[in-house]
Amino acid sequence: MDIEKKVVVVTGAASGIGFALARKFVQCNASKVILVDVDSEAVQNASKQIANSISMNCDVTNEKQVITLIDDVESSFGPIDIFCSNAGVAIMGDENTEDSVWQTNWDLHVMAHVYASRILAKRMTERGGGCFVITASAAGLLSHVQSATYSVSKHAAVAFGEWLSICHGDKGLQVQVLCPQAVRTPMLADRIGGVASVDGILEPEDVANSVIDGIEKNQFLILPHPSVKEYLEGKTRNYERWLNGMRKLRALYKTDV
Repeated sequence: MDIEKKVVVVTGAASGIGFALARKFVQCNASKVILVDVDSEAVQNASKQIANSISMNCDVTNEKQVITLIDDVESSFGPIDIFCSNAGVAIMGDENTEDSVWQTNWDLHVMAHVYASRILAKRMTERGGGCFVITASAAGLLSHVQSATYSVSKHAAVAFGEWLSICHGDKGLQVQVLCPQAVRTPMLADRIGGVASVDGILEPEDVANSVIDGIEKNQFLILPHPSVKEYLEGKTRNYERWLNGMRKLRALYKTDV
């Protein structure tokens, strides 16, 4: 998909990957870029730094707010061409972590995508096409040795992206799933030097460039860290060996949990 003259929505856009994506879309001559975040003040400040953009407040874990967001954007600026479902959280946990943490991860990393696609998949396919971008994680393809809550919900995000592509890909819906490792964002601030950083920490702008390239090429899986593809191939080639290696990796970094 060519980005020029497209209407683009980016959630979780007050900082990090979302902010870098919004800025890159403007640089690619999108007709309008809408920055969305639950933090209204932060997203307003972010939008002021990007020409030809506006900010909107939305809790993407609330379906009614997501519906209102999409309707407001389309009534004001026209059909949404590209929707980047990017909002995320890093709240670590394991099987013993309280249900509320599990639910927060699930709501933000899975249901937020579901809510947006319930409206946009139908609208986009009916008008001939569109692009739905899900920010997942390399943890959604591999695992996260420090967090079950993050890994499991990101696995589900990847699976949901696969479903959208399988179900709607031949009807004009273009689906991209972004799976980076460590990116220099506020989410990573307390974990620099941890397991996610072993293959280097990318800047948000580098990740945004990968997303633009993936959208233009209609590439389902976007891997800003090329090593992730090698790890994934190794995982599927020999699952037992991969699990043993992950146990060793967890033993090295378990103090970071």
